[in-house]
Amino acid sequence: MSNANSINIMWFRRDLRLKDNAGLYHALKAGLPVLPVFIFDTEILDQLEDKTDARVSFIHAALQEMQTELVALGSSLEVLHGKPLDCFKALTKKYSIACVFSNHDYEPSAIQRDAAIANFLNEHKVAYQSFKDQVILEKDEVLKDDGTPYTVFTPYSRKWKAKLTDDYLKAYPVEKYQDYFIKLSPLALPSLESIGFTASNIHFPAKAWKKEIVAKYKENRDFPALDHGTSKLGVHLRFGTISIRALAVRAKAVSETFLNELIWREFYHMILWHFPHVGQGKSFKPAYEAIEWRNNESEFKAWCNGQTGYPIVDAGMRELNATGFMHNRVRMITASFLIKHLLIDWRWGEAYFAQKLLDFDLAANNGGWQWASSSGCDAAPYFRVFNPALQTEKFDKELKYIRKWVPEFQEFNYPKPIVVHEEARKRVLEVYAKALKPQGNS
Repeated sequence: MSNANSINIMWFRRDLRLKDNAGLYHALKAGLPVLPVFIFDTEILDQLEDKTDARVSFIHAALQEMQTELVALGSSLEVLHGKPLDCFKALTKKYSIACVFSNHDYEPSAIQRDAAIANFLNEHKVAYQSFKDQVILEKDEVLKDDGTPYTVFTPYSRKWKAKLTDDYLKAYPVEKYQDYFIKLSPLALPSLESIGFTASNIHFPAKAWKKEIVAKYKENRDFPALDHGTSKLGVHLRFGTISIRALAVRAKAVSETFLNELIWREFYHMILWHFPHVGQGKSFKPAYEAIEWRNNESEFKAWCNGQTGYPIVDAGMRELNATGFMHNRVRMITASFLIKHLLIDWRWGEAYFAQKLLDFDLAANNGGWQWASSSGCDAAPYFRVFNPALQTEKFDKELKYIRKWVPEFQEFNYPKPIVVHEEARKRVLEVYAKALKPQGNS
């Protein structure tokens, strides 16, 4: 539906920035006034039990930053609160909309949501267009020679790098078309309180690219005591406050190891797209559904609270609970411990991380947990059981990380280990072998 008063809408989701944004670029370039819209989706927010959830504060702060930029251009965000379909019903009554633009989201629930919105808009003669923005290569862009998706990372990463050209990394020059932002007086952003939340006291990592950190990423990334061992840009990638293209350009010039981490992220997004069952609570390898989990609730609670009696595990869980961040090496250690030492279903851990991680991303979180449980694609073999003592010796030899988060680990009041490593290892190998015997030890 297009007339002299028609507008286009840019619907922001996981792309909270005005620079180098594919959907926004195409919306502005289309030549009609563009209204930037964000929806605080109650179908997502209502699932958050913690009403101080730091991610909501992060989104709110990112929207305020965008609003400041838009107001300087004589425009404004329109921020709504409700179910997306209801919000679009209201928007189609308020405005004459020609087209709604957005960027792709690859999660099963988001795909359903976007299809429902597209159908509604189509019924009202409004076009819907979506673009690739949160990854560099998506869906079917990196396939095996026979046209099937990769399920092993190393050959996928080789093909990914071979396919990469400068065209894929080009920034979208949004600035050239910013005069097409709709001209209107600033609209008030809803407060956190008005959408049922209160501000979090968690500190968010800076958005700044630090070349010196990435340059030494290969040497430093496995040591959790180092403040500057990793970039801590995960939350910014998750919500799109930085461009994956800009990050990849810089990584390519400085550190292949860091670039490989970005490719792992794309690998897991590709897996989720081709094998959506992994995002719906199913093991990538069906044989692993036969594992008989112990699922001891008191042991799970001890793990969640960092009270297992294993200092490196407890340090990681306490860091997560306090900051919304956990070092990647420690994510592997804590996940392996829950699954292999305690024989607790990986889905319990996946759900806990989903509640707590600032950078929670379904594709990467699921990929990591299924890797640790050996049920995923290109996963650790089931007989690989991390030894927390050896991991500590290798990656926190001076116990700096442990002392920071578990200062009482040498005191009499620190809990005794809830399981003996050697006994736990023997038990998990027997349980996995029993479950996998009919199919062979895949």
